[in-house]
Amino acid sequence: MLKCANFKVNLGLYVTEKREDGFHNLETIFLPVETRHDKIYLDAVQGDLTFSMEGGDFHVDAENNLCVKAFRLLQKEFQLPNVEICLEKNIPSGAGLGGGSADAAAVLDLTNQHFSLGLNHLQLRKYAAQLGSDVPFFIENKPMYATGRGEILQEIDFSLKDLQISVFKPNFSISTAEAYAHIKPIPGRTHLCDLIHEPVEKWQKAFPNDFEASLFPSYPILAEIKQKFYNLGATYAALSGSGSAIFAIAPHRINLEPFFSGQNL
Repeated sequence: MLKCANFKVNLGLYVTEKREDGFHNLETIFLPVETRHDKIYLDAVQGDLTFSMEGGDFHVDAENNLCVKAFRLLQKEFQLPNVEICLEKNIPSGAGLGGGSADAAAVLDLTNQHFSLGLNHLQLRKYAAQLGSDVPFFIENKPMYATGRGEILQEIDFSLKDLQISVFKPNFSISTAEAYAHIKPIPGRTHLCDLIHEPVEKWQKAFPNDFEASLFPSYPILAEIKQKFYNLGATYAALSGSGSAIFAIAPHRINLEPFFSGQNL
């Protein structure tokens, strides 16, 4: 069985407080983007579980990969036989795009289908929340207002009709630990879900990403990329999540590869 996993960007990202468990509460709007996909294949296998990955800019042991963790979670719950998982990696890591989370959600869905477990989206989201903060979003894969660690989701009536999303990932990544090391939570702001229907022209001020203030001084190239998007006609541009990718919303696609080292997605 095959499933394609797309990535996401964050329209606004508030970090509102640090939790007692060490995580942070946040507020954001997740938007799915279909311009690039990972491909995940899952099939039954005789013997031990096998995992392979093609592409990708990282390496972890199989049991530490989110795809395997996702399968193991359901395997333990439902006493499932082993499988073969093949991951074709096209979404870069450390970019704030949620590629690993998307892959994990895809494995949950594939396992549910392959073994006819009959799990609905709400049940799958509960398993997904055990794997990572934004994995539940990829179960739904539609515009969502997110709170808590990112796992509390509320569907929003929202469309980027007549607008397009362009994403540029420079030739470096930013780890989640580094991104949160210097973040300063700010509580008490107007909820992002109350601002979503403001004209796009007002989004530059309405939808800040709190990680820009902590990461741009260390990575000034990110501010340059964001400004270049604006120079080339973007209506809104921002860092996505806590990673290194910058995205733009504009009436047309914008290619930054002639100007910076990196890749458009």
